Amino acid sequence: MSAQIFKFCFLCATIFGAAAVLNAQTDASNSPMAGGRAAKAEEVRTLRDMLAKQRAIQDKKDHEEMLKRGEEAALLSEQLENAFEQNKELSRQDRQKLESLEKIVHKIRKELGGDDDGEEDAALGSEAKPSTPREAFNILKATTFKLVGELKKTSRFSISVMAIQSSNSVLRLVKFLRLRS
Repeated sequence: MSAQIFKFCFLCATIFGAAAVLNAQTDASNSPMAGGRAAKAEEVRTLRDMLAKQRAIQDKKDHEEMLKRGEEAALLSEQLENAFEQNKELSRQDRQKLESLEKIVHKIRKELGGDDDGEEDAALGSEAKPSTPREAFNILKATTFKLVGELKKTSRFSISVMAIQSSNSVLRLVKFLRLRS
């Protein structure tokens, strides 16, 4: 009889143990592991939000820097035109300003996503080609101010084809002036 009681107790203990294991597996929502998954998912979501905010702040900063470069380019073109009007030629310092203008406009064009497609004459369209350095400086100043105006119209979310074309025109004029003056 004690063997039968022992078998009965063993069977009951096995059934209760199996029921406890099955209950623990099906009720995972109360376990600390499930809470860990939810917390981890929340961390990932907040990390993505934080990275998106940082990206937006960096984009805004980059756009503001591009606008500052545009203002600097306009100032340089005006200084170059005035220097040429006074001296009828470019000094070494003026040539350095011309190189600086070229570098600045290259950066602007790159940030806008543009490049020189190699079709200089086709891209000029209705623009008149300058025949003298004086005329080139006048056009350079006007085109640079046009570029700055186009940059001010853009946002950090947009690409301005007109600004890219203006930057290409400025670069062509700089090249003309380097060769002619």
